[in-house]
Parts: sequence; structure tokens; C-alpha cells
Amino acid sequence: MSRLWSRFGLRALAVMLLLVGVTGGAYLGQDRKIQQQGVSAQLALDADQEELQYLKDRHREFMADSAQQREAERIAAEKAAAAAKAEAERARKAQEAASRKKREAAEAKDDTPAKPYTGPIPASCNEFSGNRKTGCALMIAAGFKIDQFPCLDKLWTKESGWNHKARNSSSGAYGIAQALPPSKMSSVADDWETNPATQIKWGLSYIKGRYGDPCGAWAHSQDVGWY
Repeated sequence: MSRLWSRFGLRALAVMLLLVGVTGGAYLGQDRKIQQQGVSAQLALDADQEELQYLKDRHREFMADSAQQREAERIAAEKAAAAAKAEAERARKAQEAASRKKREAAEAKDDTPAKPYTGPIPASCNEFSGNRKTGCALMIAAGFKIDQFPCLDKLWTKESGWNHKARNSSSGAYGIAQALPPSKMSSVADDWETNPATQIKWGLSYIKGRYGDPCGAWAHSQDVGWY
């Protein structure tokens, strides 16, 4: 009887050990599966972080390249504008030089004797008023006789109407004598834009140097349309 129980006990023990082994194996297998899933999740997380860092780095590089490109475009635009401005200034100066040479060439060829003035001669400058009276007085002070004033009066009446603020919109000539460029009159005084006397002094000096006297300037103006 005891031998029978011993066999039964051994078999029961074996079955229990087998069950324990199976249960333990299943547990170990489940734990291994969980561990493998955890490793996979960690690897996926690491990969996501690396990809995110890569994208961040690429974005910074893109922004830096864009900033450099914008700066290069700004510098190029400034250089182009400066070059265009310089070219326009060169063209303007070349045009002025060509016009001046043409005018000087016409003057050099013009050997027509001056037409004498045959109109009435004023007795004094008191016959005039405003800028004309000032012009008459300054003309005499410059060494011209009063018989030259009728020519000067006709010349500057034609040019500006004796308006010291007269400006030619097409050529840019300015003042009573229509100086071109107007800044030439600064050789007399800095107030050339507003002071009729400054403009008249400059105009008389110009006439004396180029035509000898107002009647010579008026004769030239009658012949070619300018002086």
C-alpha cells in the first residue's frame, strides 16, 4: 500500500513540476516578449528624435542660406541703383557738354556785325522801377553807358521779363539773366536764388566777357535766338 502511494506521489510531484515548468516558461516567454517590445519602442523613439534633430538642423541651414541670399540680393540691388545713377549723371554731363560745344561752335562761326540800337535812349535810370531800375544802375556801375540799357532791357525782357524767380522748365535756366546752370551765379554771392542784384551783376559780367556789351548780346540773341 505504501509502495502504491509512493508511486502516486512521485507521479503527482512530476505533474506538478511539469505544470510549474510550463507556467514558468510561459511567464519567461511573456517577459521576453515585453522586453523585446520595450527595446523596439525605445529604438523607434530614438529614431524619431534623430529625425527631429535632423529636420531642425536642416531648417537652421535653410534659414541661414535664405538670410545670406536676401543680403546678397540687397547689396546687388544697391550696386545696380548706384550704377544707374552714375550712368544717368554721366549722360547728363555729356549732353550738357555737347550742347555747350554746339553753342560755342555756333558763336565761333557767327561773325555777323552787331546791329546797332536805334531806339530812344533813356535820360537816366530814374525812368525805370523795380528790377529794371536796379539793372540800369548796376549796368552803369559796371562801366557801360546808359545808351546800352535799351538793349539790356529788350534782352532780359525776352529772357525772363526781369523776374528774378523765372525758371525755364525745359532747360533749368534761372533768374533775370537765365543762367545755366543757375549755380554759376554763386560766383557773385550765395544769395543768387533770391537777390536780383546778384543775378544782374553776374549777367552783366557774362555779357561783358562774351559779347562786349549789352547791345552785342542783344544782336546775337536776335540772330540765333539765345545769348
